[in-house]
Amino acid sequence: MSDCAYKQNVPMTKVAVLDDYQSRASGYADWASLGPGVQVTFFHEPIDPTALVETLVDFEVLVLMRERTAFRRQVLERLPNLQLLVTTGMRNASVDIAYLKERGVVVSGTGRSDGPPTPGIPSTAEVAWALIFALSKRVIVEDRAIRHGHWQLDLPSVLGGATLGLAGLGHLGSAMVAPARAFGMKVIAWSQNLTEGRAVAEGVGKVTKEELLSTSDVLSIHLVLSERTRGIFKASDLALMKATAVLINTSRGPIVDEQALIAALRNGTIAGAGLDVYDEEPLPAAHELTTLTNVVLLPHLGYANEAGFRQMYGQAVEDIDEFLHGSPVRVVD
Repeated sequence: MSDCAYKQNVPMTKVAVLDDYQSRASGYADWASLGPGVQVTFFHEPIDPTALVETLVDFEVLVLMRERTAFRRQVLERLPNLQLLVTTGMRNASVDIAYLKERGVVVSGTGRSDGPPTPGIPSTAEVAWALIFALSKRVIVEDRAIRHGHWQLDLPSVLGGATLGLAGLGHLGSAMVAPARAFGMKVIAWSQNLTEGRAVAEGVGKVTKEELLSTSDVLSIHLVLSERTRGIFKASDLALMKATAVLINTSRGPIVDEQALIAALRNGTIAGAGLDVYDEEPLPAAHELTTLTNVVLLPHLGYANEAGFRQMYGQAVEDIDEFLHGSPVRVVD
């Protein structure tokens, strides 16, 4: 934790910036522009859930990095000074936003920008492809083998002619299509609200959930976490997949039943998994997933890049400044 206090004027508006794992937040936005009446405290380590209230009770403004820390009603009820919550992104399934609105606390987000679009595919889609390549080309296991004096433990798989199944065909899911075509893959998609028109527009085959699971060689998940999608892929679903298939999740951990996935990886129900998201983040050091050799693990890097962080923290400062001047912006619906 570190403090940046700007001239100890009274009354002082206290701002807490949470889960700044890499200590980048202070340098990626002009927090001093908020003025001498604002004190900003950066928390670099995760706060123990049992200590949230004690740690944050004096703060009027909380800045959250996506869904790294959950704020349920029972915690928010005990933060009487809270006036503004800023979440990076325009949705946060880990915060009881309905309760905050009921209480009159403003919730602002980040991500809406009038600037030019970033070229290429979104960072999260890049990470999904990194995981696909790591698994199909055996990058991690063969690298480790070479370091231990072994050479070519097994053969890589070929993406050309394989089927990429997309669970979700929104902004991120559709970004997977062009690279898949470039590698000669067939692309199919399913979601609960996917229409034939949307599938045709993206040039992919619309299938049922059962067809998605049984046909995909690579199943890549790009769904929004909600009560409808939480645990939507359970043991019986994974059992429908090919034994040679791999599952990629760069969306949200709870969309897949974690214990069912671990069992499927242990039992050979599926060949492997590439994960950037988990039920609990940061992933505990002794977590069962870390013991499996057929899974590639990344620390939620899908949105973690300098350009994205600069935009998110920069807009967080704008959100706070506009709120303090009585004109909240990017208010979460």
